[in-house]
Amino acid sequence: MGDPKKQRKKFDTPRFPWQIDALEAELKLLGQYGLRNKREIWRHKTLLSKYRGIGRSLLGMAAGERRKQEKQLLDKLHRLGILPDESELDDVLDLTLEDILGRRLQTLVFQRGLAQSIQQSRQLITHGHIAIEGRKVSSPSYLVLKDEETKIAYTPKSPLTNPDHPLTKSITVPTEPASQSKEEKSRE
Repeated sequence: MGDPKKQRKKFDTPRFPWQIDALEAELKLLGQYGLRNKREIWRHKTLLSKYRGIGRSLLGMAAGERRKQEKQLLDKLHRLGILPDESELDDVLDLTLEDILGRRLQTLVFQRGLAQSIQQSRQLITHGHIAIEGRKVSSPSYLVLKDEETKIAYTPKSPLTNPDHPLTKSITVPTEPASQSKEEKSRE
């Protein structure tokens, strides 16, 4: 069982850690998704391999046995936003690491325009300026559910909620005038 206070390793290290191709691919992912270190990549790779392993084991089962477990797996991956509604069990085997890394809170904060860079989004999260449904989340690697994706915002007590804050002035993209201009163009 082990001591409950002792943290356990949540990742598997690569079998061949010094392959040039693997090192370059990991380094590219580190920069693209603003990860702190390679352990974050390995943790998400382990999570991906678990999902794919479950998918492979389900493909080997009889149809009657696997129906319930297949639905549970697909529902979970759909709730996480990793797979679309119409996905099948074969789609689980086609998942990539980028699918999971794209669902991290750090990535979604940057994509929603709440930060200027992926590194700044990590900083805002760890400093407690980002909330989901008003609940502060301080973990950049938090996997955001599909329902929570639209509810990502600044925390209510954060100084960034003030529209006159220098950071919010520099990141705010005028979305309303652009949408109005599109409507005006369509009317003409």
